[in-house]
Amino acid sequence: MTRGSIPLPSLDALKDQAKRLRSRLASEGETIGHSRSLELIAAQYGYRDWNTLHAAVGNRPPFNPWMLGSRVKGRYLGQAFEGEILGVQAIAAQPGRYRLTMKFDQPVDVVTFESFSAFRQRVTATVDESGRTVEKTSNGIPQLELEW
Repeated sequence: MTRGSIPLPSLDALKDQAKRLRSRLASEGETIGHSRSLELIAAQYGYRDWNTLHAAVGNRPPFNPWMLGSRVKGRYLGQAFEGEILGVQAIAAQPGRYRLTMKFDQPVDVVTFESFSAFRQRVTATVDESGRTVEKTSNGIPQLELEW
């Protein structure tokens, strides 16, 4: 993982990740302090320390997928896109996951084969609170990554 290759969650989401990390390690018998868990989260995102990650994120609000009509941008199957959120559904069985339907401003070619193309302009994907799909492409990158 390198800095910039992963969209950054909000500060609240990062702090929640640190709490969950601390709790998980404690359940396995390894106790660490809150500041150490923040430092580990910063390292996970490619930053040298928590203060640097905090500055990179700033005080922006957490990801809010509930706003129909919101403008979004990101990458779908490795292709950059900009578009609009047309539909949102919270996945009750999976808290923190949302099914988003988006319409891209320009169709995206979802095939990498040179002699064949398949363009998509409307896409539905299930993302987590970081704006990424759990499903990954064959090279290990999330199928959809939102940036904000």
